[in-house]
Amino acid sequence: MELKPETAEDWWEVEALFDLCFAPGRTALSSYRLRDDVPSVSDLSLVARDDLGVLGGAIRYWPVHIGKAKALLLGPVAVHPTRQGEGLAAALIRDSLIRAEVAGWARVMLVGDAPYYGRFGFQRLEDIVMPTPTNPDRVLGLGNWDGVSGKVQKYRQT
Repeated sequence: MELKPETAEDWWEVEALFDLCFAPGRTALSSYRLRDDVPSVSDLSLVARDDLGVLGGAIRYWPVHIGKAKALLLGPVAVHPTRQGEGLAAALIRDSLIRAEVAGWARVMLVGDAPYYGRFGFQRLEDIVMPTPTNPDRVLGLGNWDGVSGKVQKYRQT
């Protein structure tokens, strides 16, 4: 599998993959309100394609604000059902996190399963509040969160 940044030509195929892998109504989740009218971080939003060009997985990142601090919101990440169990999600996560660090992003957050994402270093964020309804036990972060607290808000150019 080759991992490369998602392009405009990939968009519909990636959306179809997310629709296949997630429950109907995925865009009604509170995390999607943080993404409305905000472009994804193109250098970190990746697709995984095999040697025939078939899409096997994808990951996206979005900028958000918590007070004056900037962070990345990871998600969604999905792997086609025929490619699950091959470590593709882990490869997408690890590769994109390295790219985020190189690009100078100090912190990454997500809403997800702590036992799964813990293997990448994510831990529960005690003082970070996602829009409701979000289970606070599923708000996880990686990186430097010292002195950062409050409500996660839609990214605004500063």
